[in-house]
Amino acid sequence: MDSWADHVFFIEGTLATVVFFAVLALSIFAFVHALLQPAPAYEAAGKLNKATWCTLLGVGVVLQFVPIGGGLIFIVFLVATLVYLADVRPAIAGLRRR
Repeated sequence: MDSWADHVFFIEGTLATVVFFAVLALSIFAFVHALLQPAPAYEAAGKLNKATWCTLLGVGVVLQFVPIGGGLIFIVFLVATLVYLADVRPAIAGLRRR
């Protein structure tokens, strides 16, 4: 007979898997978006250059597949992805609309 702990671990594992794939999809989207933008747009928006953003986002995508001990590195690259999507992407898009 299944115990309540088995159900809790199943739910926890399922939630962790959903979060992993959601963050992976977000990271891949940000990385591909960064690759497709012209390099001068980053400088015109007053942001870090294209090579820096592509490196940060690319390393973040790759490190999601490496089993590393500690979630601090995962969080650092997740924050980089979120900063790109919340700050850099709209700034670059604003330049294209003008």
